[in-house]
Amino acid sequence: MAKMKIKKGDTVQVLTGKDKAKQGKVIAVDTETQRVTVEGVNRITRHVKPGPQGTGGLVVQEAPIHVSNVAIVDPSDKKPTRVKTRVEQVERDGRTKTTRVRVSVRSGKDI
Repeated sequence: MAKMKIKKGDTVQVLTGKDKAKQGKVIAVDTETQRVTVEGVNRITRHVKPGPQGTGGLVVQEAPIHVSNVAIVDPSDKKPTRVKTRVEQVERDGRTKTTRVRVSVRSGKDI
C-alpha cells in the first residue's frame, strides 16, 4: 500500500464529486482504507438515538472521502498541488540528522 502524503491539519481541495472545488482542513486520516475526513466537505445527516443526557435526533457530520479525490493546497497561491519530499541533512549539537520535508511541486516551497 502506498504511503499517504496528506496528514491531519493540512488544507486540501476536493477535486471531484458533489463538493468539487471546496477547500477545508483535514480532521482525520485513515491509512488503512486510504480515506480522509475534511472539515465542511461530504456532510451527511445521521439519526442518533438519545443517550443518558437526552441529546439525540438528526446530526449533520462529515463523512470520509478517498484520498485520490483531494489535493493539498499550495500555501503561496491557494491552488491544489502535488507533493514531493526532499531529504535534508540537519546538524544539531554536533550530530547530523536526516529529515524529510514535504515540498509543493507547483511552487517549490515547503508545506
